[in-house]
Amino acid sequence: MISGVLNILKPPGMTSHDVVSFIRRIYGIKRVGHAGTLDPAAAGVLPVFIGNATRLIEYTTNDDKSYRAEVTFGYETDTADDTGRITYTAIDCAVPEPSRIEQVLVSFLGEITQIPPIYSAIKVGGKKLYELARAGVDVEPKPRNIIIYDISLVKANYHKLLFDVTCSKGTYIRSLCVDIGKKLGCPAVMSFLVRTRVGQFFLENSWTIEEIAAAKEEAILPADRVLTIPSVVLTPDEAKAICNGRSVPYAYNHEIQVLKQSVKIYDQSNTFIGIGLLFKKTEGQHVLSPVKVLN
Repeated sequence: MISGVLNILKPPGMTSHDVVSFIRRIYGIKRVGHAGTLDPAAAGVLPVFIGNATRLIEYTTNDDKSYRAEVTFGYETDTADDTGRITYTAIDCAVPEPSRIEQVLVSFLGEITQIPPIYSAIKVGGKKLYELARAGVDVEPKPRNIIIYDISLVKANYHKLLFDVTCSKGTYIRSLCVDIGKKLGCPAVMSFLVRTRVGQFFLENSWTIEEIAAAKEEAILPADRVLTIPSVVLTPDEAKAICNGRSVPYAYNHEIQVLKQSVKIYDQSNTFIGIGLLFKKTEGQHVLSPVKVLN
């Protein structure tokens, strides 16, 4: 059975679900899922998991992400980007000097509170916010804590600026663009977005859907290579026990900083077995339990 991960360059105009449907048709397989939804108008890295690898998507959900975004000043929309209905227009609004812009961008570094856009996929009472918004239901999104790890100005002109940002999961770049405008004293929308990285998936290594259709096998990455969790190697007896669903004692040479640590499991021939949880028992002694056995 086909199994692995595709680093797809999603084109603007396609939804993330459209990409999944395309991959299902190309590979003739139903088990397909993606990590990290991209808005239809946005482009960039969209990791897509196929076959047994779909069981590993949850281990990429906490990966940080990098983007290049464009802000256009002078108006606001109901969607926070340039695809929405204009709700306010400023008569005269010019971009400040680069030094002022850089000061504002730096002010977003670290853990901050962000209010997601009304038109987003966040669920309230089992309904997505954008579904409620389209139905005319007045719902106020709840603020959420996010982390901006890095943000920098690329260039700016009279009514636009381009910036790069690396952030935690759950960050809405549309909201960030609006908030940048507010701090600069000018209404703003996101007018362009490309995701340049998701964890170990980089834009420079991504494949277009046309390239994937022409070279299906070559495009598939082994799922274990893109997981950013630690690895352990087992003896034949340990590997057999794990594959049979049994926990084993394991001497781990590194300190576990949390109560339990997810790890990638390999046998001595470097075959990826699956995912396990490593629990600290005593100093240098741990218990390894199987979570997802793939091979």
